[in-house]
Amino acid sequence: MTEARELAKIACHALDEKKAEDIRIIEISEISVLADYFIIASGGNQNQIQAMVDAVDEDLAKAGHHARQVEGNQNSSWILMDYGDIIVHIFSKEDRLFYDLERIWRDGRQMDVTEL
Repeated sequence: MTEARELAKIACHALDEKKAEDIRIIEISEISVLADYFIIASGGNQNQIQAMVDAVDEDLAKAGHHARQVEGNQNSSWILMDYGDIIVHIFSKEDRLFYDLERIWRDGRQMDVTEL
């Protein structure tokens, strides 16, 4: 789990550097085998969303971790980046409200970046 925490910290920092809005971390290790952490963030427009995706991908690659799978593309308003122990969800504001992952995964533990 320590490695997962480190990956989550790197991803959150990359998102913050690109001015991601409302970055949330949900620890799901106790309730799911999918991953240890979900990281959820919003972007204001397509360009910012893509910049956030690129920053996360680049920073985690520098740390030796590559996405197992990426769902969505440059025109998507929800991009999912699966790194195994962490899954990064980057949304437009509208889609984030619509899909409301925070509610769906409310059994997980909401964390602050400072807890990583």
